[in-house]
Amino acid sequence: MVRIQDLTRISAYEWEIPKSFRNDMRVPVRIFSTHEMLENSLDDRSLEQAINAATLPGLVGAVTIMPDMHQGYGFPIGGVAATEFPNGVISPRAIGYDINCGVRLLASSIEAEAALPYLEMLSVRLNQLCPSGVGTDGIVNLALPELDHVLKEGSHWAFKNGYANETDLRRTEENGMLTGAKPEKVSDRARKRGKSQLGSLGAGNHFIEVDVVDEIFNEKAASTMGLHTGMLAVQIHCGSRGLGHQICSDYVQEFQTAIQRYGIKVPDRELVCAPMDSPEGVAYLGAMRAAANFAFANRQLLAHAARQAFVDVFAGHFKDWQLHQVYDIAHNMGKLEFHEVEGRRLKVCVHRKGATRAFGPGAPGLPPEYQEIGQPVLVPGSMGTASWVLVGTRTSMLRSFGSSCHGARRVMSRSQAKKEIHGNRLRLELEDRGIHVQAGSMSELAEEAPQAYKDVDMVVETVTKVDIARKVARLMPVVVIKG
Repeated sequence: MVRIQDLTRISAYEWEIPKSFRNDMRVPVRIFSTHEMLENSLDDRSLEQAINAATLPGLVGAVTIMPDMHQGYGFPIGGVAATEFPNGVISPRAIGYDINCGVRLLASSIEAEAALPYLEMLSVRLNQLCPSGVGTDGIVNLALPELDHVLKEGSHWAFKNGYANETDLRRTEENGMLTGAKPEKVSDRARKRGKSQLGSLGAGNHFIEVDVVDEIFNEKAASTMGLHTGMLAVQIHCGSRGLGHQICSDYVQEFQTAIQRYGIKVPDRELVCAPMDSPEGVAYLGAMRAAANFAFANRQLLAHAARQAFVDVFAGHFKDWQLHQVYDIAHNMGKLEFHEVEGRRLKVCVHRKGATRAFGPGAPGLPPEYQEIGQPVLVPGSMGTASWVLVGTRTSMLRSFGSSCHGARRVMSRSQAKKEIHGNRLRLELEDRGIHVQAGSMSELAEEAPQAYKDVDMVVETVTKVDIARKVARLMPVVVIKG
């Protein structure tokens, strides 16, 4: 059991669990948090999981924990860890079940005030065009050979098939395609689960949201992104669906024996891992990248459907109804990147689980228009509350492996939320506040109630205080689509 007295307080927003805390730790744990949020985190096992994560072979720097941390499977959600390539390990649970779960933001020039009479119609049309719910089929049902193209090409497959434009690709992390994907390392069961789900939202905390740009904090960055006060924007939050979940399950099972072959000891069997240069590690990296490409294509198809909904609802009423892409980011991913660690430039695999890449100005891989301002960082709030657009900083490259937070911290379990919150009542409360809700299940709506999450504003304030991200704009919801 970790106590707050066990932590070294570095500042009002930064804490450390030293490497000496437990004799099997290879690196310290660094936590970005306020005292209040940290005390709340003691209610679950997230700090214990962070300490366990600090035992993984090949780690460099520190295991870094974001202020939206909460307990996950083996590895805490909101965690970042880097292992040196090629001998360090890759751990599937340090990336997560929903591989490349992420967020896409689209912006418009439609004034929210003028759009008010059409929002109910827009919510219905979005719900019709964007499939959602547990096990739901997607916009396209692929033959298995065509699925392989998606797994290798990601958003580039969508571009070739008329679902994307060049700006969409340029403004997507890794241009919407991770190289090195190996569809042949994806199991038949995973492929069968994914073949019918491309272009679907799923359930849980996934959503499509129409927002209004409520306030701008950095005019230059916001203008570069095409965000303007009072205009509508669209967020899409989802990942690799059943395919990614199955890939994680398959390799967690396979790695149970791999750790024995390589003599690796972990304090929690959910943290199973394999060296990146081992046959098992190479296979998982190839399968994970395939799932990531599926997720990029998945969000791209949903963006295409959202654009069609805007055409259907607004084309006869507004001169400019188009949605342009701001950015698309992942927050469950393992990426090979170069980072400076203790004065050395190292190639590492950065595991981000519930954490967002937040590269600063001038970082390689950013589109030309974002080179000066840094990478957009998208931080959705809980349903019915604010979401944030931030930018990464040069400081993040040195302090958090170019990473920041990904959302609001969950403080109520899904089962507890369903017991305490009535879905129909919640829907009426949101609609009284002018938020149009389309949901397939009232129980799942209750699971994602705002009171089930920590205040996202506190999370954002913390990452800005430690300068791993900076505020650009705040968004407020007017339409919510959930499975």
